[in-house]
Amino acid sequence: MQTMTRSMVNGIDVEALRSMIDQVGAVPAKGMAKFEVATRWMGGTSSETEVEAWELGGERLKRGFAIRTDEPAQLCGRDMAPNPQEVLMAAVNACMMVGYVAVSAMMGVELEKLEIRTSGTLDLRGFLGIDQQVKPGYEGLDYTVVIKGNGTPEQFRQIHDMVMATSPNFSNMSSPVTMRPQLMVL
Repeated sequence: MQTMTRSMVNGIDVEALRSMIDQVGAVPAKGMAKFEVATRWMGGTSSETEVEAWELGGERLKRGFAIRTDEPAQLCGRDMAPNPQEVLMAAVNACMMVGYVAVSAMMGVELEKLEIRTSGTLDLRGFLGIDQQVKPGYEGLDYTVVIKGNGTPEQFRQIHDMVMATSPNFSNMSSPVTMRPQLMVL
C-alpha cells in the first residue's frame, strides 16, 4: 500500500495550493474572497480595527483579530502602536510576502531569507490642509526585496515578476481602486 505524503515547501502545502488553483480555475465563484474590517476610534489618534470574518466562495468564515494604530507623539499621538501609514506598508509587504513564498514553493524553490523593506515620504502640508496643491498621499513608495534560497537568479526574477503581476495589495497600491464612500450621521 502506497502512503501519500504532502509536499511542503517554505511552509506551503503545494498540493493544497495546486488543488485550490484547479478548483478556482474550474469554478470561478469558489475564488471570490470578500474581506471586511470595522475600525473604532479609541480616543486621540488611536483606533482599533476588528477583523471578525471573511467570505470565500460565498461561505462566511470566522476570524478574531484586532489591529491597533496610533500616531507618533510628534503627530499628536500617544505613540502606542504603528501609525496607519506603517500599517499600510506592512499590509503591502505582507501580501507580497505571501506571493513570494507561495510562488517559490510552486516552483520548488526553497527560501532561506525573504525580507521586504518599504518607505515613502508624505508632505504633511497636504494632510494638514495647508496647501491644496500638495497631494495628501504618497507620490510613490520605494521597496527592496531581499531574497535568498536554492533558486537561480532567473528563477528569482520569474518569482518577482509573478508576484508583481498577481499580488492584490501591489495592485491596490500601484493602480487606482474605486472608493465608494458613505456617511451615516447619528
